[in-house]
Amino acid sequence: MSNAEDPDGRHRRVIVLGATGSVGRHITEAVRAAGEEVLMVARRPGTATGAGRSFPMDLIGEGPDPLARLIDAERPYAVVNAAGAAWVSSPEVMQQANHALVDNVLAAMAAASWRPRLVHLGSVLEYAPQPPDTSLDEQAPTRPTSLYGRTKLRGTEAVRTAFAAGQVEAVVLRVSNVIGAGNSPGSLLGQVAAQLRAAEADGEAVVRVSPLRASRDFVDARDTADAVLAAAALPVGGEVINIGRGEAVPVRTMVERLIAASGKQARIVEKAEPGGVRAHTDLNWMRVETSRARRLLHWTARRSIDSSARDLWEGTAPGPARRPPDDPAAHRAGPAPTRE
Repeated sequence: MSNAEDPDGRHRRVIVLGATGSVGRHITEAVRAAGEEVLMVARRPGTATGAGRSFPMDLIGEGPDPLARLIDAERPYAVVNAAGAAWVSSPEVMQQANHALVDNVLAAMAAASWRPRLVHLGSVLEYAPQPPDTSLDEQAPTRPTSLYGRTKLRGTEAVRTAFAAGQVEAVVLRVSNVIGAGNSPGSLLGQVAAQLRAAEADGEAVVRVSPLRASRDFVDARDTADAVLAAAALPVGGEVINIGRGEAVPVRTMVERLIAASGKQARIVEKAEPGGVRAHTDLNWMRVETSRARRLLHWTARRSIDSSARDLWEGTAPGPARRPPDDPAAHRAGPAPTRE
């Protein structure tokens, strides 16, 4: 992955779909750090940042043809699908961004004469709810309970069907809760960061959240990007590989680490949920088994949760106005929204 050129002298390129998103931006940075050229695809011009070429493209509205032409013109060795929608409530938007978009990507790759590998970012929420104190492996049943999980599963199933039919060379990464710069302002940690930023410089901030009962497997966005690059380069076509830290971290701990990263004094206030306190369910636990990722990708999560919290906090610093990472109009994903 570190070589900038193929043996025949062509420059190594990667197309990143959803390049401006909460995960896509980290993937583009990782591709550049590997000395390769990144081709950034986003719905609107001017939203992609950093070195590299940007290609405005509506992956839903324009159909597969523009992407097929781009693949044939640029001849990348990999196409990364980090596009989708997570923090929206509309079933139609979820269906379009997480399933119909994938169908268009697959159609484009089948129509192109050049055959790169597709790295598709799925979600661990495609699985059935996980019992407490267990680790979620790739053999777990796929019975998602959320709209997000169901639409993501349809996208993953479309990729696997296309691979089985010989229409595309592909690998699916099912990603746990991603944390880092660019986290959605609609997520729990995004909301906490926004409250901390809005608080007065002096004095104690009050962070209001839903009851913090859950434990989740949080994986750094930069570690996720490293896994994507490995999946693009290694002989893992046809595989489904879970990506996570392999550790269930209490959500309260993550909120506290984010507060610590901000350097502010803050008090956590848990708000009562509508209709009374929610009963404990299996949805309150997630830990991902990562042995397949270690074996096939030679990958393991390296960043600490404190490093992830600092990256998230620093990413919320005031700067030039930009489209929020979870804006459904940009069609990019957060692979696994936190339920708490």
